[in-house]
Amino acid sequence: MTPDDPRRPGASGRSDEPRYPDDPRSPGRPRAGAARPRPPRTAPARPALPRHDDRRRTFPQLAPRAAPDGRFAATWWGNAWVESLEDAALDPARLARGKAYAQRGHVDAITVTPGRVVAYVHGSRPRPYRTEIRLRTLGDADWERFLDEAAARPEHIAALLDKDVPHALEAVTGLLPAPGDLIPDCSCPDDGYPCKHAAALCYQSARLLDEDPFVLFLMRGRGEQELLADLTRRNAARSAAERGTTAPVLPTVPARTALAPLTGHTLPPLPPPLPAPAHPGRPAVFPADPDAPDPLALDLLAGEAAARAHAFLTTGHDPVAALTPWQDAVRLAAAHPGSGLTASTRALYRDLSYALDRTPTDLARAVAAWRQGGPAGLAVLEEPWDPPAGPFDRARPALLAADLAAFRPWRNRLSTRSLQLRFGRDGLWYGYESDTDREDWWPRGTPDADPVGVVTALLGR
Repeated sequence: MTPDDPRRPGASGRSDEPRYPDDPRSPGRPRAGAARPRPPRTAPARPALPRHDDRRRTFPQLAPRAAPDGRFAATWWGNAWVESLEDAALDPARLARGKAYAQRGHVDAITVTPGRVVAYVHGSRPRPYRTEIRLRTLGDADWERFLDEAAARPEHIAALLDKDVPHALEAVTGLLPAPGDLIPDCSCPDDGYPCKHAAALCYQSARLLDEDPFVLFLMRGRGEQELLADLTRRNAARSAAERGTTAPVLPTVPARTALAPLTGHTLPPLPPPLPAPAHPGRPAVFPADPDAPDPLALDLLAGEAAARAHAFLTTGHDPVAALTPWQDAVRLAAAHPGSGLTASTRALYRDLSYALDRTPTDLARAVAAWRQGGPAGLAVLEEPWDPPAGPFDRARPALLAADLAAFRPWRNRLSTRSLQLRFGRDGLWYGYESDTDREDWWPRGTPDADPVGVVTALLGR
């Protein structure tokens, strides 16, 4: 390097080496009075990050875990998911092997998308099998009902944020699958329904539902962020509407005037009673607790108490006071939505029938009679009686004239091998059906004063 080499430190030539910012000779430091240089152009934008897909979630492989109490899931919705699989399974042995596979951690990472749960499951061969569970997604109308119900009650939103599913929300749209809703598919050669690999995936999916119920909502078609955004908008709109209304001004009496001595004073009349609410109040959301009563039962009983109190307040009459415990149990079960297929309905039927020393089948038959005709329909189911000869004797010739099969009479009943008419004390005929020669009669159709009309409706003519 020569002395005049501009690269030599201290040479007269300018060096490309950066100087300290405080050095007045620094090329980057502007001289006094000089215009500050413009900042350099911004660097090219970074490539956009991949967009988060709210409708696709992949969960890492779950660690092996035994179920010492025999219940693979911990929450009521997780157990309802398992029950849907077990109720539709054709081979209990395959279920047992599938549960053992899940407990030993044979299920790899699980991917959940609307209507589909997919994972690779290790079996007896080195190569795992691609296993899939499909289920129906909810339509827009179902989601609207769900969101309206959730946004209408702050405690429902709080429960969802706390990773809990209130029973009332599940009952609105039937989030949980009924028996037969889960459709398994697997690349293994086993044609069982389901095979042990699909059963293992279903059992392991119940653990995902335990940890995060929004996985269930994703299975049914909506992602977590999408649902929370919809709930936030609806809750904000509802709060704004409530703030925009003013409470009515009610007449009052000053306490000093009301408590004044009666001598020599004429007290003003008391204000009228507060108006009765338009509808019964709703019970609070009861959290799931293994040591507490069933939340569904508490919610149902609290709602019934509110309805009875509202009826008594507005009419002065308690519509339930005259019912027997059995009639009241049938009324409660008949008022519950569903047809006995959901897990919550089965639990209700089981508990009510057990409390009254009946079977769930007895209760289901009584519910059908109650829905057919209320207390009168239940009486027709359970109380044979001897009706007067006039209307009963006129029914048989009318049925023969209509070219219907000959009915055998017994007390207030007219029967064929598969159809039956029962004459109620209210003067109406109630239709019943049974498998041929089984004598297993179930209420069907709508009661009518015309026996021919009842039979015609049952036969679909």
